[in-house]
Amino acid sequence: MSVTNNADASRMRTVFFSILFVLLSLLAFSFPAHAQQNDAALNAALSDLNARSFKAKTAAVQALGVYGDARAVAALEALSEGRLYGRKSDKSVVIAERDGKIYRLTDPATGVSAGEATSRELKKIIANNKLRGLIRGVLGQLALSSSDSELRRAAVENVISSPTGGSLALLKSARDRETEDDIRARLETGIATLELGSDDPALRRAAVDRLADGNDPEIKSLLERRLLKNADGSFVESDAQVRAEVQEAVSRINDRLALFGLAEDLIFGISLGSVLLLAAIGLAVTFGVMGVINMAHGEMIMLGAYTTFVVQEVFRVTMPAEAFGFYLLAAIPAAFLVAATFGILIERGCIRFLYGRPLETLLATWGVSLILQQMVRSLFGANNREVANPDWISGAISIGGGVSVTVSRVYIVIFCLVVVAALAAFIRYSRFGLQMRAVTQNRGMASAMGIRTGQVDALTFALGSGIAGVAGVALSQISNVSPNLGQNFIVDSFMVVVFGGVGSLWGTIVGAFGLGIVNKFLEPVSGAILGKVVVLVIIILFIQKRPRGLFALKGRAAEG
Repeated sequence: MSVTNNADASRMRTVFFSILFVLLSLLAFSFPAHAQQNDAALNAALSDLNARSFKAKTAAVQALGVYGDARAVAALEALSEGRLYGRKSDKSVVIAERDGKIYRLTDPATGVSAGEATSRELKKIIANNKLRGLIRGVLGQLALSSSDSELRRAAVENVISSPTGGSLALLKSARDRETEDDIRARLETGIATLELGSDDPALRRAAVDRLADGNDPEIKSLLERRLLKNADGSFVESDAQVRAEVQEAVSRINDRLALFGLAEDLIFGISLGSVLLLAAIGLAVTFGVMGVINMAHGEMIMLGAYTTFVVQEVFRVTMPAEAFGFYLLAAIPAAFLVAATFGILIERGCIRFLYGRPLETLLATWGVSLILQQMVRSLFGANNREVANPDWISGAISIGGGVSVTVSRVYIVIFCLVVVAALAAFIRYSRFGLQMRAVTQNRGMASAMGIRTGQVDALTFALGSGIAGVAGVALSQISNVSPNLGQNFIVDSFMVVVFGGVGSLWGTIVGAFGLGIVNKFLEPVSGAILGKVVVLVIIILFIQKRPRGLFALKGRAAEG
Protein backbone atom coordinates (compact mmCIF):
# COMPACT_ATOMS: atom_id res chain seq x y z
CA MET A 1 0.00 0.00 0.00
CA SER A 2 2.81 2.40 0.87
CA VAL A 3 4.58 1.66 -2.41
CA THR A 4 1.40 2.51 -4.35
CA ASN A 5 0.94 5.76 -2.42
CA ASN A 6 4.54 6.79 -3.04
CA ALA A 7 4.15 6.10 -6.76
CA ASP A 8 0.94 8.17 -6.93
CA ALA A 9 2.60 11.03 -5.09
CA SER A 10 5.56 10.87 -7.44
CA ARG A 11 3.27 11.01 -10.50
CA MET A 12 1.34 13.98 -9.01
CA ARG A 13 4.58 15.90 -8.44
CA THR A 14 5.68 15.14 -11.99
CA VAL A 15 2.38 16.40 -13.44
CA PHE A 16 2.43 19.53 -11.23
CA PHE A 17 5.97 20.51 -12.19
CA SER A 18 5.23 19.81 -15.86
CA ILE A 19 2.24 22.16 -15.79
CA LEU A 20 4.26 24.78 -13.93
CA PHE A 21 7.06 24.51 -16.50
CA VAL A 22 4.59 24.98 -19.37
CA LEU A 23 3.02 28.06 -17.73
CA LEU A 24 6.39 29.64 -17.05
CA SER A 25 7.45 28.97 -20.63
CA LEU A 26 4.30 30.61 -21.95
CA LEU A 27 4.86 33.65 -19.73
CA ALA A 28 8.49 33.89 -20.76
CA PHE A 29 7.50 33.96 -24.41
CA SER A 30 4.51 36.27 -23.97
CA PHE A 31 6.32 39.05 -22.07
CA PRO A 32 8.94 39.74 -24.75
CA ALA A 33 6.27 39.53 -27.43
CA HIS A 34 4.10 42.02 -25.51
CA ALA A 35 7.07 44.32 -24.97
CA GLN A 36 7.97 44.09 -28.64
CA GLN A 37 4.40 44.99 -29.58
CA ASN A 38 4.52 48.03 -27.30
CA ASP A 39 7.88 49.10 -28.71
CA ALA A 40 6.61 48.69 -32.27
CA ALA A 41 3.49 50.76 -31.52
CA LEU A 42 5.56 53.46 -29.82
CA ASN A 43 8.06 53.65 -32.69
CA ALA A 44 5.24 53.78 -35.26
CA ALA A 45 3.56 56.67 -33.41
CA LEU A 46 6.89 58.52 -33.11
CA SER A 47 7.50 58.09 -36.84
CA ASP A 48 4.04 59.49 -37.60
CA LEU A 49 5.04 62.71 -35.85
CA ASN A 50 7.16 63.37 -38.95
CA ALA A 51 4.11 63.17 -41.24
CA ARG A 52 3.38 65.98 -43.69
CA SER A 53 -0.16 66.78 -42.56
CA PHE A 54 -1.15 68.14 -39.17
CA LYS A 55 -4.04 65.69 -39.16
CA ALA A 56 -1.60 62.77 -39.14
CA LYS A 57 0.54 64.46 -36.48
CA THR A 58 -2.55 64.99 -34.35
CA ALA A 59 -3.44 61.30 -34.65
CA ALA A 60 0.13 60.37 -33.67
CA VAL A 61 0.05 62.59 -30.57
CA GLN A 62 -3.31 61.09 -29.54
CA ALA A 63 -1.94 57.59 -30.08
CA LEU A 64 1.04 58.32 -27.83
CA GLY A 65 -1.37 59.44 -25.14
CA VAL A 66 -3.44 56.25 -25.47
CA TYR A 67 -0.37 53.98 -25.19
CA GLY A 68 0.46 55.70 -21.89
CA ASP A 69 4.18 55.09 -22.39
CA ALA A 70 6.29 57.52 -20.35
CA ARG A 71 9.03 57.33 -23.01
CA ALA A 72 6.82 59.50 -25.23
CA VAL A 73 7.13 62.47 -22.86
CA ALA A 74 10.56 63.55 -24.15
CA ALA A 75 9.41 63.47 -27.79
CA LEU A 76 6.21 65.43 -27.12
CA GLU A 77 8.02 68.07 -25.06
CA ALA A 78 10.64 68.42 -27.81
CA LEU A 79 7.92 68.78 -30.46
CA SER A 80 6.14 71.47 -28.44
CA GLU A 81 9.43 73.36 -27.90
CA GLY A 82 10.66 73.05 -31.52
CA ARG A 83 13.47 70.57 -30.79
CA LEU A 84 12.09 67.54 -32.65
CA TYR A 85 13.58 66.84 -36.09
CA GLY A 86 13.35 64.23 -38.82
CA ARG A 87 16.54 62.80 -40.27
CA LYS A 88 16.41 63.16 -44.05
CA SER A 89 18.39 60.01 -44.76
CA ASP A 90 16.13 57.45 -43.05
CA LYS A 91 13.10 59.58 -41.94
CA SER A 92 13.81 58.68 -38.30
CA VAL A 93 12.64 61.07 -35.56
CA VAL A 94 15.29 62.52 -33.25
CA ILE A 95 15.61 65.19 -30.57
CA ALA A 96 18.23 67.71 -31.65
CA GLU A 97 20.16 70.13 -29.43
CA ARG A 98 22.19 72.75 -31.29
CA ASP A 99 25.88 72.95 -30.38
CA GLY A 100 27.53 75.54 -32.60
CA LYS A 101 27.23 74.46 -36.21
CA ILE A 102 26.20 70.89 -35.44
CA TYR A 103 23.24 69.24 -33.72
CA ARG A 104 23.64 66.57 -31.06
CA LEU A 105 20.94 63.94 -31.54
CA THR A 106 19.05 61.76 -29.07
CA ASP A 107 16.72 58.84 -29.77
CA PRO A 108 13.39 59.86 -28.15
CA ALA A 109 12.32 56.24 -27.55
CA THR A 110 15.48 55.14 -25.71
CA GLY A 111 17.11 58.39 -24.61
CA VAL A 112 20.39 57.13 -26.08
CA SER A 113 22.65 59.36 -28.16
CA ALA A 114 21.98 59.08 -31.90
CA GLY A 115 25.16 60.81 -33.04
CA GLU A 116 25.55 64.24 -34.63
CA ALA A 117 24.21 65.95 -37.74
CA THR A 118 24.31 69.23 -39.59
CA SER A 119 21.31 71.40 -40.41
CA ARG A 120 21.36 70.07 -44.00
CA GLU A 121 20.77 66.54 -42.76
CA LEU A 122 17.75 67.41 -40.60
CA LYS A 123 14.26 68.73 -41.14
CA LYS A 124 12.45 70.43 -38.30
CA ILE A 125 9.04 68.97 -37.36
CA ILE A 126 6.58 71.85 -37.08
CA ALA A 127 3.76 72.10 -34.52
CA ASN A 128 0.98 74.68 -34.66
CA ASN A 129 -0.88 76.15 -31.67
CA LYS A 130 -3.69 73.60 -31.88
CA LEU A 131 -1.21 70.73 -31.82
CA ARG A 132 0.67 72.29 -28.89
CA GLY A 133 -2.60 72.49 -26.95
CA LEU A 134 -3.22 68.81 -27.65
CA ILE A 135 0.33 67.99 -26.55
CA ARG A 136 -0.24 69.73 -23.21
CA GLY A 137 -3.31 67.58 -22.62
CA VAL A 138 -1.50 64.37 -23.61
CA LEU A 139 1.47 65.20 -21.39
CA GLY A 140 -1.01 65.61 -18.56
CA GLN A 141 -2.44 62.18 -19.34
CA LEU A 142 1.00 60.58 -19.28
CA ALA A 143 1.74 62.23 -15.92
CA LEU A 144 -1.26 60.38 -14.43
CA SER A 145 1.01 57.35 -14.06
CA SER A 146 3.80 59.27 -12.33
CA SER A 147 5.05 58.18 -8.90
CA ASP A 148 5.12 61.84 -7.82
CA SER A 149 1.78 62.75 -6.22
CA GLU A 150 2.15 66.44 -7.12
CA LEU A 151 2.66 65.56 -10.79
CA ARG A 152 -0.39 63.29 -10.69
CA ARG A 153 -2.46 66.01 -9.05
CA ALA A 154 -1.43 68.52 -11.72
CA ALA A 155 -2.05 65.93 -14.44
CA VAL A 156 -5.61 65.38 -13.22
CA GLU A 157 -6.30 69.11 -13.52
CA ASN A 158 -4.77 69.23 -17.00
CA VAL A 159 -6.83 66.30 -18.26
CA ILE A 160 -10.04 67.73 -16.80
CA SER A 161 -9.40 71.18 -18.25
CA SER A 162 -8.34 69.88 -21.71
CA PRO A 163 -10.19 66.57 -22.24
CA THR A 164 -9.71 64.45 -25.34
CA GLY A 165 -11.59 61.46 -26.68
CA GLY A 166 -9.82 58.99 -24.39
CA SER A 167 -9.74 61.15 -21.26
CA LEU A 168 -12.66 59.41 -19.57
CA ALA A 169 -11.03 55.99 -19.84
CA LEU A 170 -7.72 57.41 -18.63
CA LEU A 171 -9.31 59.03 -15.61
CA LYS A 172 -11.13 55.82 -14.69
CA SER A 173 -7.93 53.83 -15.02
CA ALA A 174 -6.05 56.37 -12.89
CA ARG A 175 -8.86 56.30 -10.29
CA ASP A 176 -8.65 52.52 -9.95
CA ARG A 177 -4.94 52.61 -9.14
CA GLU A 178 -4.83 55.89 -7.17
CA THR A 179 -3.92 55.49 -3.48
CA GLU A 180 -4.24 59.08 -2.20
CA ASP A 181 -7.74 60.07 -1.13
CA ASP A 182 -7.66 63.72 -2.26
CA ILE A 183 -6.42 62.86 -5.77
CA ARG A 184 -8.91 60.02 -6.01
CA ALA A 185 -11.74 62.40 -5.04
CA ARG A 186 -10.64 64.85 -7.72
CA LEU A 187 -10.55 62.00 -10.26
CA GLU A 188 -14.12 61.09 -9.30
CA THR A 189 -15.16 64.70 -9.88
CA GLY A 190 -13.41 64.77 -13.24
CA ILE A 191 -15.08 61.53 -14.30
CA ALA A 192 -18.47 62.91 -13.31
CA THR A 193 -17.93 66.14 -15.26
CA LEU A 194 -17.06 64.17 -18.40
CA GLU A 195 -20.01 61.79 -17.92
CA LEU A 196 -22.35 64.80 -17.93
CA GLY A 197 -21.93 64.74 -21.70
CA SER A 198 -22.80 61.05 -21.99
CA ASP A 199 -25.67 59.86 -24.22
CA ASP A 200 -26.93 57.63 -21.40
CA PRO A 201 -29.37 59.49 -19.07
CA ALA A 202 -28.58 57.05 -16.25
CA LEU A 203 -24.89 58.01 -16.40
CA ARG A 204 -25.80 61.69 -16.44
CA ARG A 205 -28.04 61.28 -13.39
CA ALA A 206 -25.28 59.45 -11.53
CA ALA A 207 -22.82 62.20 -12.47
CA VAL A 208 -25.19 64.93 -11.24
CA ASP A 209 -25.67 63.05 -7.97
CA ARG A 210 -21.89 62.92 -7.39
CA LEU A 211 -21.35 66.56 -8.32
CA ALA A 212 -24.18 67.76 -6.08
CA ASP A 213 -22.10 66.91 -3.00
CA GLY A 214 -19.36 69.40 -3.94
CA ASN A 215 -18.97 73.10 -3.27
CA ASP A 216 -16.87 74.19 -6.22
CA PRO A 217 -18.20 77.30 -8.03
CA GLU A 218 -16.89 75.88 -11.33
CA ILE A 219 -18.97 72.73 -10.86
CA LYS A 220 -21.99 74.92 -10.17
CA SER A 221 -21.39 76.82 -13.42
CA LEU A 222 -21.00 73.53 -15.29
CA LEU A 223 -24.34 72.29 -13.97
CA GLU A 224 -26.06 75.60 -14.69
CA ARG A 225 -24.99 75.35 -18.33
CA ARG A 226 -27.00 72.11 -18.54
CA LEU A 227 -30.12 74.18 -17.76
CA LEU A 228 -29.59 76.63 -20.63
CA LYS A 229 -31.42 76.48 -23.94
CA ASN A 230 -29.91 75.89 -27.36
CA ALA A 231 -30.50 78.16 -30.33
CA ASP A 232 -33.49 76.06 -31.40
CA GLY A 233 -35.20 76.48 -28.02
CA SER A 234 -34.38 73.01 -26.69
CA PHE A 235 -32.58 72.53 -23.39
CA VAL A 236 -28.93 71.52 -23.30
CA GLU A 237 -30.04 68.77 -20.94
CA SER A 238 -32.75 67.03 -22.95
CA ASP A 239 -33.99 64.64 -20.26
CA ALA A 240 -36.59 66.31 -18.00
CA GLN A 241 -35.79 64.08 -15.01
CA VAL A 242 -32.06 64.75 -15.26
CA ARG A 243 -32.82 68.46 -15.67
CA ALA A 244 -34.83 68.45 -12.43
CA GLU A 245 -31.97 66.74 -10.61
CA VAL A 246 -29.53 69.29 -12.02
CA GLN A 247 -31.71 72.11 -10.69
CA GLU A 248 -31.82 70.50 -7.26
CA ALA A 249 -28.04 69.99 -7.30
CA VAL A 250 -27.50 73.66 -8.19
CA SER A 251 -29.75 74.70 -5.28
CA ARG A 252 -27.81 72.48 -2.86
CA ILE A 253 -24.49 73.88 -4.02
CA ASN A 254 -25.84 77.44 -3.74
CA ASP A 255 -26.83 76.80 -0.11
CA ARG A 256 -23.36 75.52 0.73
CA LEU A 257 -21.68 78.39 -1.12
CA ALA A 258 -23.81 80.86 0.87
CA LEU A 259 -22.51 79.32 4.10
CA PHE A 260 -18.96 79.50 2.77
CA GLY A 261 -19.61 83.16 1.89
CA LEU A 262 -20.61 83.90 5.48
CA ALA A 263 -17.54 82.06 6.71
CA GLU A 264 -15.39 84.06 4.27
CA ASP A 265 -16.82 87.37 5.53
CA LEU A 266 -16.22 86.28 9.12
CA ILE A 267 -12.64 85.19 8.42
CA PHE A 268 -11.83 88.38 6.50
CA GLY A 269 -13.52 90.40 9.24
CA ILE A 270 -11.29 88.80 11.87
CA SER A 271 -8.30 89.46 9.63
CA LEU A 272 -9.25 93.14 9.24
CA GLY A 273 -9.98 93.35 12.96
CA SER A 274 -6.51 92.06 13.80
CA VAL A 275 -4.97 94.72 11.56
CA LEU A 276 -7.10 97.43 13.20
CA LEU A 277 -6.18 96.11 16.64
CA LEU A 278 -2.47 96.22 15.87
CA ALA A 279 -2.84 99.78 14.59
CA ALA A 280 -5.03 100.92 17.51
CA ILE A 281 -3.48 99.18 20.49
CA GLY A 282 -0.63 101.68 20.70
CA LEU A 283 -3.09 104.55 20.39
CA ALA A 284 -5.12 103.05 23.23
CA VAL A 285 -2.07 103.56 25.43
CA THR A 286 -1.22 107.13 24.39
CA PHE A 287 -4.74 108.45 23.85
CA GLY A 288 -6.65 106.28 26.30
CA VAL A 289 -4.17 106.39 29.17
CA MET A 290 -2.48 109.76 28.70
CA GLY A 291 -5.35 111.73 27.16
CA VAL A 292 -3.14 112.85 24.26
CA ILE A 293 -4.68 113.10 20.78
CA ASN A 294 -1.64 111.90 18.85
CA MET A 295 -2.14 112.56 15.14
CA ALA A 296 1.41 111.30 14.54
CA HIS A 297 0.45 107.78 15.62
CA GLY A 298 0.10 106.70 11.98
CA GLU A 299 3.66 107.87 11.34
CA MET A 300 4.89 105.56 14.13
CA ILE A 301 3.34 102.70 12.13
CA MET A 302 5.06 104.04 9.02
CA LEU A 303 8.44 104.16 10.80
CA GLY A 304 8.01 100.52 11.82
CA ALA A 305 7.29 99.55 8.22
CA TYR A 306 10.34 101.41 6.89
CA THR A 307 12.48 99.86 9.62
CA THR A 308 11.33 96.47 8.32
CA PHE A 309 12.42 97.50 4.83
CA VAL A 310 15.87 98.58 6.08
CA VAL A 311 16.37 95.33 8.05
CA GLN A 312 15.34 93.38 4.96
CA GLU A 313 17.95 95.15 2.84
CA VAL A 314 20.64 94.57 5.48
CA PHE A 315 19.83 90.84 5.51
CA ARG A 316 19.78 90.76 1.72
CA VAL A 317 23.30 92.20 1.53
CA THR A 318 25.02 90.66 4.56
CA MET A 319 23.31 87.33 5.25
CA PRO A 320 23.26 84.07 3.22
CA ALA A 321 20.19 83.44 1.09
CA GLU A 322 18.86 80.68 3.34
CA ALA A 323 18.80 83.09 6.33
CA PHE A 324 16.95 85.86 4.49
CA GLY A 325 13.52 84.77 5.76
CA PHE A 326 14.54 85.49 9.35
CA TYR A 327 14.77 89.23 8.68
CA LEU A 328 11.16 89.57 9.80
CA LEU A 329 11.98 88.28 13.28
CA ALA A 330 14.86 90.73 13.58
CA ALA A 331 12.66 93.59 12.35
CA ILE A 332 10.20 93.29 15.27
CA PRO A 333 12.53 94.50 18.08
CA ALA A 334 14.23 96.94 15.69
CA ALA A 335 10.91 98.55 14.73
CA PHE A 336 9.86 98.77 18.38
CA LEU A 337 13.09 100.52 19.38
CA VAL A 338 13.02 102.98 16.46
CA ALA A 339 9.37 103.96 16.98
CA ALA A 340 9.79 104.11 20.78
CA THR A 341 12.82 106.40 20.41
CA PHE A 342 10.86 108.78 18.21
CA GLY A 343 8.01 108.59 20.72
CA ILE A 344 10.27 109.72 23.56
CA LEU A 345 11.64 112.56 21.44
CA ILE A 346 8.12 113.73 20.53
CA GLU A 347 6.89 113.54 24.13
CA ARG A 348 9.90 115.25 25.67
CA GLY A 349 10.26 117.84 22.94
CA CYS A 350 6.64 118.80 22.38
CA ILE A 351 3.80 117.00 24.13
CA ARG A 352 4.93 117.42 27.74
CA PHE A 353 4.30 121.15 27.44
CA LEU A 354 0.72 120.61 26.24
CA TYR A 355 -0.81 118.22 28.80
CA GLY A 356 -4.38 119.22 29.61
CA ARG A 357 -4.82 120.94 26.24
CA PRO A 358 -5.99 118.16 23.90
CA LEU A 359 -6.79 120.37 20.91
CA GLU A 360 -3.30 121.85 20.98
CA THR A 361 -1.74 118.39 21.16
CA LEU A 362 -3.83 117.48 18.11
CA LEU A 363 -2.42 120.39 16.11
CA ALA A 364 1.13 119.88 17.36
CA THR A 365 1.23 116.16 16.60
CA TRP A 366 -0.36 116.79 13.20
CA GLY A 367 2.59 119.05 12.41
CA VAL A 368 4.96 116.36 13.69
CA SER A 369 3.30 113.84 11.36
CA LEU A 370 3.95 116.11 8.35
CA ILE A 371 7.59 116.49 9.40
CA LEU A 372 8.04 112.71 9.72
CA GLN A 373 6.42 112.08 6.35
CA GLN A 374 8.74 114.56 4.66
CA MET A 375 11.74 113.09 6.45
CA VAL A 376 10.91 109.64 5.09
CA ARG A 377 10.38 111.04 1.58
CA SER A 378 13.79 112.69 1.74
CA LEU A 379 15.51 109.48 2.90
CA PHE A 380 13.67 106.82 0.89
CA GLY A 381 11.85 108.73 -1.85
CA ALA A 382 8.12 109.09 -2.43
CA ASN A 383 7.71 105.76 -4.27
CA ASN A 384 6.47 102.62 -2.57
CA ARG A 385 9.09 100.26 -1.18
CA GLU A 386 8.76 96.52 -1.60
CA VAL A 387 8.96 94.31 1.46
CA ALA A 388 9.13 90.63 0.54
CA ASN A 389 7.19 87.94 2.36
CA PRO A 390 9.48 85.24 3.75
CA ASP A 391 8.80 81.76 2.42
CA TRP A 392 7.38 80.58 5.74
CA ILE A 393 4.49 83.09 5.59
CA SER A 394 3.87 82.90 1.84
CA GLY A 395 1.09 81.07 0.06
CA ALA A 396 -2.56 80.55 0.90
CA ILE A 397 -4.76 78.08 2.75
CA SER A 398 -7.78 76.81 0.82
CA ILE A 399 -10.87 76.32 2.96
CA GLY A 400 -13.31 75.27 0.24
CA GLY A 401 -16.06 76.83 -1.78
CA GLY A 402 -13.57 79.11 -3.49
CA VAL A 403 -12.52 80.60 -0.11
CA SER A 404 -8.81 80.88 0.64
CA VAL A 405 -6.85 82.81 3.25
CA THR A 406 -3.28 83.97 2.77
CA VAL A 407 -0.83 82.55 5.28
CA SER A 408 0.45 86.05 6.07
CA ARG A 409 -3.04 87.04 7.30
CA VAL A 410 -3.16 84.00 9.58
CA TYR A 411 0.22 84.90 11.05
CA ILE A 412 -0.89 88.50 11.58
CA VAL A 413 -3.93 87.34 13.59
CA ILE A 414 -1.69 85.14 15.75
CA PHE A 415 0.92 87.89 16.07
CA CYS A 416 -1.77 90.39 17.05
CA LEU A 417 -3.06 88.16 19.83
CA VAL A 418 0.48 87.58 21.11
CA VAL A 419 1.19 91.35 21.19
CA VAL A 420 -2.05 92.08 23.04
CA ALA A 421 -1.43 89.30 25.56
CA ALA A 422 2.14 90.52 26.15
CA LEU A 423 0.95 94.13 26.59
CA ALA A 424 -1.80 93.10 29.02
CA ALA A 425 0.65 91.02 31.07
CA PHE A 426 3.18 93.87 31.07
CA ILE A 427 0.63 96.44 32.30
CA ARG A 428 -0.80 94.06 34.86
CA TYR A 429 2.31 92.52 36.40
CA SER A 430 5.31 94.81 35.77
CA ARG A 431 6.44 97.61 38.10
CA PHE A 432 6.18 100.14 35.30
CA GLY A 433 2.66 98.95 34.51
CA LEU A 434 1.68 99.56 38.12
CA GLN A 435 3.18 103.06 38.03
CA MET A 436 1.44 103.82 34.74
CA ARG A 437 -1.94 102.79 36.15
CA ALA A 438 -1.31 104.85 39.28
CA VAL A 439 -0.50 107.99 37.28
CA THR A 440 -3.56 107.37 35.11
CA GLN A 441 -5.92 107.16 38.08
CA ASN A 442 -4.49 109.97 40.22
CA ARG A 443 -1.45 111.94 39.08
CA GLY A 444 -1.14 114.00 42.27
CA MET A 445 -1.28 111.02 44.62
CA ALA A 446 1.17 109.07 42.45
CA SER A 447 3.62 112.00 42.55
CA ALA A 448 3.25 112.24 46.33
CA MET A 449 4.13 108.54 46.58
CA GLY A 450 7.44 109.21 44.84
CA ILE A 451 6.56 108.14 41.29
CA ARG A 452 8.30 110.28 38.67
CA THR A 453 5.26 111.18 36.65
CA GLY A 454 7.25 112.90 33.89
CA GLN A 455 9.33 109.78 33.35
CA VAL A 456 6.22 107.62 33.35
CA ASP A 457 4.63 109.90 30.75
CA ALA A 458 7.66 109.64 28.47
CA LEU A 459 7.94 105.85 28.79
CA THR A 460 4.18 105.41 28.32
CA PHE A 461 4.30 107.40 25.11
CA ALA A 462 7.35 105.37 24.05
CA LEU A 463 5.48 102.14 24.76
CA GLY A 464 2.48 103.20 22.66
CA SER A 465 4.74 104.37 19.84
CA GLY A 466 6.81 101.17 19.97
CA ILE A 467 3.71 99.01 19.66
CA ALA A 468 2.68 101.11 16.66
CA GLY A 469 6.10 100.39 15.14
CA VAL A 470 5.54 96.66 15.66
CA ALA A 471 2.19 97.07 13.90
CA GLY A 472 4.12 98.55 10.97
CA VAL A 473 6.14 95.31 10.73
CA ALA A 474 2.94 93.31 10.31
CA LEU A 475 1.34 95.79 7.90
CA SER A 476 4.43 95.76 5.69
CA GLN A 477 3.56 92.15 4.81
CA ILE A 478 0.09 92.98 3.44
CA SER A 479 0.31 96.64 2.38
CA ASN A 480 2.56 98.93 0.40
CA VAL A 481 5.29 100.66 2.41
CA SER A 482 4.98 104.35 1.61
CA PRO A 483 5.13 107.70 3.44
CA ASN A 484 1.31 107.70 3.57
CA LEU A 485 1.00 104.23 5.11
CA GLY A 486 -0.03 105.49 8.54
CA GLN A 487 -2.68 107.86 7.22
CA ASN A 488 -4.74 104.87 6.06
CA PHE A 489 -5.17 103.66 9.65
CA ILE A 490 -5.22 106.75 11.89
CA VAL A 491 -8.99 107.42 11.55
CA ASP A 492 -9.90 103.75 12.00
CA SER A 493 -7.61 103.56 15.04
CA PHE A 494 -9.36 106.49 16.73
CA MET A 495 -12.76 104.95 15.96
CA VAL A 496 -11.69 101.66 17.57
CA VAL A 497 -10.39 103.36 20.73
CA VAL A 498 -13.42 105.64 21.14
CA PHE A 499 -15.91 102.87 20.39
CA GLY A 500 -14.23 100.36 22.73
CA GLY A 501 -13.79 102.79 25.59
CA VAL A 502 -11.02 105.26 26.35
CA GLY A 503 -8.21 103.56 28.26
CA SER A 504 -9.73 100.05 28.06
CA LEU A 505 -7.60 97.29 26.62
CA TRP A 506 -10.57 94.90 26.40
CA GLY A 507 -12.64 97.63 24.78
CA THR A 508 -9.96 98.09 22.13
CA ILE A 509 -9.95 94.35 21.39
CA VAL A 510 -13.74 94.10 21.14
CA GLY A 511 -13.95 97.36 19.16
CA ALA A 512 -11.30 96.32 16.64
CA PHE A 513 -12.71 92.88 15.89
CA GLY A 514 -16.30 94.16 16.02
CA LEU A 515 -15.66 96.95 13.52
CA GLY A 516 -13.62 94.66 11.29
CA ILE A 517 -16.35 92.03 11.09
CA VAL A 518 -19.14 94.61 10.60
CA ASN A 519 -17.12 96.27 7.81
CA LYS A 520 -16.67 92.99 5.94
CA PHE A 521 -20.34 92.05 6.24
CA LEU A 522 -21.42 95.50 4.99
CA GLU A 523 -19.01 95.70 2.03
CA PRO A 524 -20.83 93.17 -0.22
CA VAL A 525 -24.10 95.03 0.35
CA SER A 526 -23.09 98.69 0.34
CA GLY A 527 -19.55 98.79 -1.06
CA ALA A 528 -16.29 99.54 0.74
CA ILE A 529 -16.60 103.35 0.98
CA LEU A 530 -20.29 103.45 1.87
CA GLY A 531 -19.68 100.66 4.36
CA LYS A 532 -17.13 102.80 6.21
CA VAL A 533 -19.62 105.69 6.24
CA VAL A 534 -22.29 103.44 7.71
CA VAL A 535 -19.89 102.23 10.41
CA LEU A 536 -18.96 105.82 11.26
CA VAL A 537 -22.65 106.77 11.58
CA ILE A 538 -23.24 103.74 13.83
CA ILE A 539 -20.34 104.78 16.09
CA ILE A 540 -21.58 108.39 16.28
CA LEU A 541 -25.05 107.21 17.31
CA PHE A 542 -23.54 104.77 19.80
CA ILE A 543 -21.36 107.45 21.40
CA GLN A 544 -24.47 109.61 21.84
CA LYS A 545 -25.85 106.92 24.14
CA ARG A 546 -22.57 105.81 25.74
CA PRO A 547 -20.04 108.66 25.60
CA ARG A 548 -17.39 106.54 27.35
CA GLY A 549 -17.65 103.65 24.88
CA LEU A 550 -18.27 99.95 25.48
CA PHE A 551 -15.96 99.55 28.48
CA ALA A 552 -15.70 102.79 30.43
CA LEU A 553 -12.67 103.17 32.70
CA LYS A 554 -11.95 105.89 35.18
CA GLY A 555 -8.87 107.72 34.01
CA ARG A 556 -7.24 111.11 33.76
CA ALA A 557 -9.41 112.25 30.87
CA ALA A 558 -12.56 111.11 32.61
CA GLU A 559 -11.66 112.97 35.78
CA GLY A 560 -10.98 116.12 33.82
